[in-house]
Amino acid sequence: MTRVRWAAVPAALSLLATAACGSVGQADSSVAGKDALVIGVQSDQPGLGERIGSTENGYDSYDGFDIDIAKEIARQLEVPAANVTFKPVTSKEREELIESGDVDFVVGSYSITPERKTRVKFAGPYYVAHQDILVRKSNPAPLRDLHGLAGRRLCMVPGSQSFQRVRTEQGVPVVPVEAKGCGECLDKLTAERLDAVSTDDLILAGLASKAAKTGDYMRMVNAPFSDERYGVGLRKDDVDGCEAINEAITKMYQSDFVRLTLNRWFKPTGLELTDTVPQFEGCI
Repeated sequence: MTRVRWAAVPAALSLLATAACGSVGQADSSVAGKDALVIGVQSDQPGLGERIGSTENGYDSYDGFDIDIAKEIARQLEVPAANVTFKPVTSKEREELIESGDVDFVVGSYSITPERKTRVKFAGPYYVAHQDILVRKSNPAPLRDLHGLAGRRLCMVPGSQSFQRVRTEQGVPVVPVEAKGCGECLDKLTAERLDAVSTDDLILAGLASKAAKTGDYMRMVNAPFSDERYGVGLRKDDVDGCEAINEAITKMYQSDFVRLTLNRWFKPTGLELTDTVPQFEGCI
């Protein structure tokens, strides 16, 4: 049986238009028409994207809100679950892996920014998070807002915009402590090698939940200071794929999938969640 997608007619018209000139363009490599997908995900963000072990056939297994979103996008693109592979990516290498074709798209707390849009196209956003601050609950010096970070040690992950938003955009003089990822940020915060972690509230909530399981209690400052529009990053020329993913995200909101998935992962943390449909990026 021939598979039929909602974007099949526009794609077919595009092929007819270009065939007369002897070229079929990029339609064949669009994620909207693939039978197998490699999806880039984060591997050290509890509640969002975290490696939890290996499957029987030796592949890494992942769990979290972003992972559920990625699986649902693949399902709506009619790609069998057996043909979906997750590839761990770091914040620093996301654009490079998309451009090289090592991943078909990335779903991994990937905030849409003007700088990133010069290299990749974004579908979505599928959620709007907010940057906040996480500190140790036992911290003897209370921290109530962003400016209270002045002079304190703040985690810095290469490729992430979070640290720069504090020091460069907000002008707060913090002391950088570099870490490879959010998991290492939490380890250093627990070990008192830094004073705070500042990044998206969903990430912080997941880190706090993980720390509590080992008796290390953290506190959200609850002083958000940015909108972090989580998008699905894909190749810059893949318009068909972008439109197909936007259609998938729209259906997720219509079916209540997003709200239920958010509650599954984050309701126990007490974080205030938003379940209204975000304003999408344009795909053209």
